[in-house]
Amino acid sequence: MECSAFQLFLWFAKVLGLLAALVVARGVLWLVNLLVVAPRFDPLRNLPGPDAPAFHSHFHEVNDPDITPAIYHDWTKNLFGKTFRYHGYGKHDYRLMSFDLRVLSHVLTSPVYEKPWQTRAYLGRLLGRGKTLSQSRRKRKFTVIVGVFNMEGAEHRALRKLIGPAFTAQAVKGMTPIFFQKAEELRDRWDALLPANGPGSATFDVAHWISRTAFDIFGLAGFDYHFNALHDESEQVYSAYRRMFTISDKASQTRVLKQLYLPIVERIWPDEDDKITQQCLKTIRDCGIGLIHTKKETCMAEKLDFRSEEKDILSLLIKSNLSNEPSNRLSDTELLDQLSSFLFAGSDSTAVAITWCLHILSQHPDVQDRLRAEIISGPAPDTTTSSKRNSTSSVSSTSSVMQADTIDALPYLDAVLRETLRVSPPVHGTVRVATTDDLIPISSPVILRNGKIIRENEHIRIKKGSFVHIPVEGINMSEDIWGPDARQFNPDRWTSLPAGATPPSFPGLANLMSFSFGRASCPGYRFALLEAKIIIATLLPQFVFSPVEGIEIGKYNSVLTRPFVREKLDTEGIQLPLRISRYID
Repeated sequence: MECSAFQLFLWFAKVLGLLAALVVARGVLWLVNLLVVAPRFDPLRNLPGPDAPAFHSHFHEVNDPDITPAIYHDWTKNLFGKTFRYHGYGKHDYRLMSFDLRVLSHVLTSPVYEKPWQTRAYLGRLLGRGKTLSQSRRKRKFTVIVGVFNMEGAEHRALRKLIGPAFTAQAVKGMTPIFFQKAEELRDRWDALLPANGPGSATFDVAHWISRTAFDIFGLAGFDYHFNALHDESEQVYSAYRRMFTISDKASQTRVLKQLYLPIVERIWPDEDDKITQQCLKTIRDCGIGLIHTKKETCMAEKLDFRSEEKDILSLLIKSNLSNEPSNRLSDTELLDQLSSFLFAGSDSTAVAITWCLHILSQHPDVQDRLRAEIISGPAPDTTTSSKRNSTSSVSSTSSVMQADTIDALPYLDAVLRETLRVSPPVHGTVRVATTDDLIPISSPVILRNGKIIRENEHIRIKKGSFVHIPVEGINMSEDIWGPDARQFNPDRWTSLPAGATPPSFPGLANLMSFSFGRASCPGYRFALLEAKIIIATLLPQFVFSPVEGIEIGKYNSVLTRPFVREKLDTEGIQLPLRISRYID
């Protein structure tokens, strides 16, 4: 009996040993294929590009907005041309980058290319996850969604159609009283904080104040919900978002990799930041679901249509959703995912754009003076609607829409904002992955490492699973498009665009990548542009913006390109201090 037990033990030990050996062998084979075999057959291997040791990454050179303008210029003009490859997580990880507009157009419009699962998983963790929408019958592969910005395929097209009514030109104009109301509140808050008499001046963290303003605007325009962040930052949903994004901004590369590839660690041994993030997501979700239920009941009870007084995005989205066939409608959880995505894209990215605009104006006082003169020489603010703007209603008024149209048409304001978005886009770059082998057409020749030339109107090969980096900032500052002064801030370029920059290839702005284009173009670009113009037009007649002496502002890329004070990022985080004083005519 003892012998039999011992033999059984030996048998189990042998089986376990064999299984362990198989696992190790498979791991070794996978590693050998990853590091040695697959790279040798990768067609990107033959493209020009920077070289480095085996496990060196070029992520710093590619993603750091403090250095990328100079590096992109050197790579494209002096070394590799418009299309090349670089190292991702090592020499084995070849990634494509191109400044060839034909390449970018192909990648951003072809269904072959999607956002990588890593990007979708990271944003999903940040914004909260909706339920699974679809399942591949062949591979049993689940698609998890986190809003329109993270979706692909048929679901993405269906959702773009669903949210369309919320971002039409007419719908955005209906939100202008909210833009004016919150811009005036910010102006009044700053005025109250300055010395009572005379021009006075004080240093404000403009990034923080503009973020609070944009959050308030999207709370009302998006959900008809009052965050009141400009007056009190204690509202629970606002606080949850701010704490969550603060954690995201300071996240290290190691932490991000752990979240993506070892999520079980976070579930079993969550650290303090993990716990705070989950608490914040619960707060946001609980409040959001309650808000959706209330709004849906109102829409259904009153049978509201698109001509009704309810103009907030949530109402429009619910009405559009209810008009669909029941089988095609989004659940409440999925609606919340869209709102979370809109809140991030509609408030944070717009706030970043306005912040960079004020920073640039502080560095170019001549531009600031000229823009202020244009705004002041326009129609005086309509004080007759101030009571409506300060009310809790989001009802549009004819006078506010007319005033917004006037501001929207100011040529120099339009040029300044376009130029800001060109040199300081909120999104520094983005990534796509090939879902199958593909041939990418080019318009500029590529000289391969073996001396062979891929000529204009020919193709470069890319294999399934390869990453393509879309250099948003790089295209925005390409000398081939914008001329030799492409890296300089010059609003006057918009009155005499180079020949290659005239086609309106990208939404709303000629040849700007700031709102992307194709399938992934930003649906809310009208909202963002008009909000930014109204805030700037409200602030500039009242204040003068100047740099704070003794500090230098840098750019930090964390989902969005944010400002920080050099040498103080680790201790003080994201900020943009500016010296603000009253404007005295």
